[in-house]
Amino acid sequence: MFCPFCRHPDSRVVDSRTSDDGTSIRRRRQCPNCGRRFSTTETASLNVVKRNGVLEPFSRDKIISGVRKACQGRPVTDGDLAVLAQKVEEAVRASGASQIEANDIGLAILPPLRDLDEVAYLRFASVYQAFDSLEDFEASIGQLREEHASRPLPTRSADE
Repeated sequence: MFCPFCRHPDSRVVDSRTSDDGTSIRRRRQCPNCGRRFSTTETASLNVVKRNGVLEPFSRDKIISGVRKACQGRPVTDGDLAVLAQKVEEAVRASGASQIEANDIGLAILPPLRDLDEVAYLRFASVYQAFDSLEDFEASIGQLREEHASRPLPTRSADE
């Protein structure tokens, strides 16, 4: 690590801390040549392999913009989309791979999106699961209905 002040090619790590979300490390460094201190932030790189083979850095913003289209007209806030993007990034990073296929990211979006809004889920799933017919929609809707039927009903307190 070059010193940003004197360009000395080495530095000593004085302190290291992980960020609040655990995705990066902040290091406090000191230059042995000039003695000045500076901070660096280190993150593990994650690249997305597009369908055409091109690599690009992972972006939460791209997840949000893609999901926002599916959520158009639905009661979903920007905060909800930010939380969804964070969940997707955590799931993708948990795989431990430094490269991930774009389609795999789309599939990783589906579970948290289903929990957020089922209509938006169906819109998004129709693209990433390549729905070809009405039967595909019907099968997905049937699966959602089965999940609803198997969920226990919320219990009410005696005060209600």
